[in-house]
Amino acid sequence: MIITVNGINANLRFSSAHFIPGHDSCGFIHGHSYFVDIEIEGDRSGEFDFVVDFKDIKSSVNEICNELDHKLIIPIFHEMISFKDFDENSISVENLEKRNSVSFKIGEKGYTIPTNDCKFLPLKYSSAEELSKYFTENLVEYLEKKYNNLNYVSVGVNEGIGQGAIFKKILRD
Repeated sequence: MIITVNGINANLRFSSAHFIPGHDSCGFIHGHSYFVDIEIEGDRSGEFDFVVDFKDIKSSVNEICNELDHKLIIPIFHEMISFKDFDENSISVENLEKRNSVSFKIGEKGYTIPTNDCKFLPLKYSSAEELSKYFTENLVEYLEKKYNNLNYVSVGVNEGIGQGAIFKKILRD
């Protein structure tokens, strides 16, 4: 059985700024009002014969949305981004979050931003494609602690109505 959660109607949304280094139009800091859709296939099971309790899906995805909301999303593994006072072996989300502010360059453009205005992600890009994978991996990690009946988890991250990316993780055939 397949269950779905519509991000607009379920209020699974966040507004964030991001950039895609090197891209002609997306290389500048800009923002989107994102929403997140979920599709999960699995067998019905448990006391209530659910595939997954909708409450579990929404609470997990909403937690991620809240972490990203009103932040500048910075993908820490993009080769064009160089962080001040970090060599490539010491860059991590944890090390960056310890700072009061972060300074980085993309080509000739330099930025210094308070870390509490940022969300550092262990990604190469902050694209809808990478964000959908990030959401899927985090949701799967959460659900696998409670459920063993799932065939796949698919998450779509939309940069607005009409455009987004979907990542699907197969858990079993």
